Amino acid sequence: MSESQEQIKIRFITRDEDETIHVSENPLYVPVSLKRYGLSEIVNHLIGHDSPIPFDFLINGTLLKTSLEEYLKSRELSTEAFLTLEYSRAVLPPDFLASFNNEDWISSVDTLSSDPKLATQPKILSGSYDGIVRIWDMSGNNEAQLAGHGGPIKDVKFISSSKLMSAGNDRQIRLWDATIPQEFQENGEAQQESISATTIAILEGHKAPVLSLALDSPTNRILSGSADHSLAFWSTNPDDMNASAPLINEFAHVSSSARKRAKLAIEDSSIKRRAPLSFLEGHSSPVEGVIFDKKDSTVGYSASQDHTVKTWDLVTARCVDTRATSYSLLSITQLDKVGLIACGSSARHINLHDPRVDSNKSVVQSQLIGHTNFVVSLAPSPNNEYMFVSGSHDGTSKVWDIRANKSVFTITRESEEKKNNNKVFGVAWNREIGIVSGGDDKKIQINRSV
Repeated sequence: MSESQEQIKIRFITRDEDETIHVSENPLYVPVSLKRYGLSEIVNHLIGHDSPIPFDFLINGTLLKTSLEEYLKSRELSTEAFLTLEYSRAVLPPDFLASFNNEDWISSVDTLSSDPKLATQPKILSGSYDGIVRIWDMSGNNEAQLAGHGGPIKDVKFISSSKLMSAGNDRQIRLWDATIPQEFQENGEAQQESISATTIAILEGHKAPVLSLALDSPTNRILSGSADHSLAFWSTNPDDMNASAPLINEFAHVSSSARKRAKLAIEDSSIKRRAPLSFLEGHSSPVEGVIFDKKDSTVGYSASQDHTVKTWDLVTARCVDTRATSYSLLSITQLDKVGLIACGSSARHINLHDPRVDSNKSVVQSQLIGHTNFVVSLAPSPNNEYMFVSGSHDGTSKVWDIRANKSVFTITRESEEKKNNNKVFGVAWNREIGIVSGGDDKKIQINRSV
């Protein structure tokens, strides 16, 4: 019998959504040459699927990306080993679905799922270097253009189906009311009509561009990170914050047209101007990314060009933990179910660390390598607790599974200009819409597994 015909003893297990484990009745002997496709055929036969379903396989918490034979060699195991393979439905490659043209570079994106109760359809929110915030439907129609910022937009977030926020180089955060007219809601035609959007509050206090935003919906709180090296803590309700006065020479750094728009907004007495609930200071360089802890809204995290990721007590506005690395950190997200924080860096890789572990013992749990330029945007998967997507200045978005220690899919730009080394600036991942990305090709691109 040749080496490729050698067999190994295995058994299959799978888990329900409630984590109940099901074990195959009897162990099987299979050729060590089998890869994922061959193993999927066996599982489909065992569970009686007429239409083949592709599966992923885990061995000791690691995704199987090779043959069983190669796995054994990498672990220095013999064919006498007894392997347990956990299978789950495979994540299919995200196919290109659509792209929408914008007027300028797209710096950030966010998504909103449909809501049958409100008769709303899925939406995409984008911020652009032309200073305009835009709302898009899934056909690529521009439902609203929100003008008011005095410079490029750096981040945007939906607060609800009718409210959103944006931040930019003009040092401001704006809260917007993007209300769908009642008559269109009742007719179920809202997605076909132009949305009325107005600024309801200007949040100010940062002394340099506001680079990142985070929202905690249950508490109606906002975190912002700025090039002034600080974070600020706000409310989505203007009445929760004290009034603020305009900053001196706050528009000296923007163009004349942007300055005119901003000054018109100031003269509008209906727009409230508010100061933050608190400032969080401790970084020594621009704060590129901020998030709330998904399990504890009193905790926040920040990633900075000063090479550190910090943990904040938002009640006392104090830094309670600092993890230092050797490179600038440019983005951050949380994989809360597995207890990890992911940070994109200027060194082209993504760090994973566990904030629960003593920082003196372990700064970085592992590094994910694959991008060839800055990693500037991260977003968790809505479907899989081990997966997230990254956006990079190398012109790609990559889908990662932390159990594989490498990217599982790479999404390239479909733009005709992609040969010009496009940069991806923002990514978002929505269960209903798919993976949304934007960059310097002036396009919003949607990719989805079908």
